[in-house]
Amino acid sequence: MSSLSLRAYASWTDEALLEALRADDRGAFAELYERYWYRVFALAYRRLKSRETAEELVQDLFAALWHKRAQHAIQHPEHYLLAAIQRRIIGYLRAHQVRTAYADYCRTYQRETTQETEQALAAADLTEAYAKALLRLPEQSREIFRLSRLEYFSVQEISLRLNLSSKAVEYHLTKALRLLRGHLKDFVLASLALLFVR
Repeated sequence: MSSLSLRAYASWTDEALLEALRADDRGAFAELYERYWYRVFALAYRRLKSRETAEELVQDLFAALWHKRAQHAIQHPEHYLLAAIQRRIIGYLRAHQVRTAYADYCRTYQRETTQETEQALAAADLTEAYAKALLRLPEQSREIFRLSRLEYFSVQEISLRLNLSSKAVEYHLTKALRLLRGHLKDFVLASLALLFVR
């Protein structure tokens, strides 16, 4: 696409660009990207203090915007993009916090001489227990949990994607979290018991 044709989009309103985006217009998408990427990136960078992570989250957000362009009912792209990047930042920070807390736990309770090996085994065991716990969830709850917690979709986005009410999505998320806690509680108790036996 030439720079001349891209300049034509610069005079378009956000509403016109969104309408063109829903009609698969790459030029409209490029203009939305140019118009808003820096504001979205700046917010992510301020919160994360990592250029690489901020860039990755912003690229993922715009890729999702393009891939789901026909499904979106966006009215104000700047508000939508800033809210969406906030959700992605929170999801990233939560995942990072869980990984950090688990790593701290392993460092505190494991023997110094076998610390690295035991951390690797514990992480593998936790990953396996988590995967098994996910497989024990009912199919729809598992899919909704995956979309929410691993792909960072909002309740509304999941609702639209799966043709369910927001209440139904929230019910399945609550159910999935309750069941996962129950399944992983046994794993955590067994792991703690092994630590104190050694």
